[in-house]
Amino acid sequence: MFSLQAPYRRRALRLAVASIGLAALGGLMADTPADPLGEKVGGNTTVFATGRNAFSFPAANLDDAERTRFVIGNSFFRRNWVEAPASTKARDGLGPHFIARSCGGCHVQDGRGEPPAIFNRLGDTKDPTVALLIRLSIPGADAHGGPKHDPVYGDQFNNAGVQGVKPEGRVTLRYKTIKGQFADGTRYELLDPSYGFADLGYGPMHPEIMASPRIAPQIIGVGLLEAIAEADILANAADQAAAGGPIKGVPNRVWDAPSGQMMLGRFGWKGNVATIAHQTGGAFQGDMGITSRHFANETCTPTQKDCLAAPSGKSAAAQGQPGVEIDDKTFDDVVFYQATLAPPARRNPKDAQVLRGQALFAQAQCATCHRPSYVTKEGPFPHLTSKALSGQRIWPYTDMLLHDMGERLADNRPDFAANGRQWKTPPLWGTGLIKDVNGHTRLLHDGRARGVLEAVLWHGGEAEAAKDKVLKMNKAERDALVKFVESL
Repeated sequence: MFSLQAPYRRRALRLAVASIGLAALGGLMADTPADPLGEKVGGNTTVFATGRNAFSFPAANLDDAERTRFVIGNSFFRRNWVEAPASTKARDGLGPHFIARSCGGCHVQDGRGEPPAIFNRLGDTKDPTVALLIRLSIPGADAHGGPKHDPVYGDQFNNAGVQGVKPEGRVTLRYKTIKGQFADGTRYELLDPSYGFADLGYGPMHPEIMASPRIAPQIIGVGLLEAIAEADILANAADQAAAGGPIKGVPNRVWDAPSGQMMLGRFGWKGNVATIAHQTGGAFQGDMGITSRHFANETCTPTQKDCLAAPSGKSAAAQGQPGVEIDDKTFDDVVFYQATLAPPARRNPKDAQVLRGQALFAQAQCATCHRPSYVTKEGPFPHLTSKALSGQRIWPYTDMLLHDMGERLADNRPDFAANGRQWKTPPLWGTGLIKDVNGHTRLLHDGRARGVLEAVLWHGGEAEAAKDKVLKMNKAERDALVKFVESL
């Protein structure tokens, strides 16, 4: 595709402003208030926002030109891509296989997805993989040490196809109930999901297929996470290794296509992606079938003849960039947009119940994995000309490491150095606003937990002792713990 010319970029700006809404537009131009209570979890990037648009504001310290670039990137993040050939040359190339028509189709309002609803006894779902991605692999490793793709269905399961291309099939989902109780006798129930596949379009999967469900997370503050110094993350692992106790986080090392080298994994539920640029390129290619410079090939496998024969949106040759469906300038704007999405400020940080919950969080050793704070390194950073993310005191509550979370959460699928029981510690900022933004409170890698407390109760492995401390808490203590996490 071609580099977007001025008329198209102006139109993208208008469309993006319309999609954000008037309330968010006001936020684009507003200064961040003073911070007398330490609420600025993203340092000077922090915005003071709640409600439906809370995750959709630019970093508060961007200049006017950067805010314009942010809005243009937002347009290409949120608006639907269309099948090729189409008159809409700036947005064609969808498919041949896909699970969503836009980045915002999974990350609605830049927020978190939820599992599909079950609507009959067979476990069929209405919308099986719009915000729920099923990663696929078979035993072995690829050329870079990553997961080896299924020879027929590739590295992820796509439930939709363009005209003339069969969907790969449907995902089925069933739950069984796990019952338990706290030390004070209060009972609880957890939902244990079981996934399957139906109506396979290209025959059976590999007999040793490994499948891992992944919910789209909220993407606030990802640029700040990329700006944490690698030495700080490795220090977390060293400190945990030297300390007594079961918590022994380890880093993942993964292949980064844009830089062409192995790097520290920072993103993805298993720390299986190193940079926002790789995450963006991989998602464009895998989730929507949109090719880019470092992900230039459609994901059709040799068995998928209809996929291989489908038309492409590869019209960039006339602009000197052959063979891709999103040009570098537009791609970089989308990366910039994500990197500069601001984390919203904490709410009620001096509330007595929140402070009690903070103390309990530390006592249960939750803060060992969910490390509260960092100072970001000095920029500028890849794909960013801005220094807005440099030298910021941030409070994401993550150590960015892999931890064995026990058999109940295991997907039994390795991903680079991550084994089948390990998951990366997710950041906690914004947790209390997910309901405002997305209308639900589903947490963990596949959304099985219906809130903070259920997420804690799923912890095992290295976090078993921390979970046991929570099981011994009374109701007032549990409520305070939840209120603290939801204040972040």
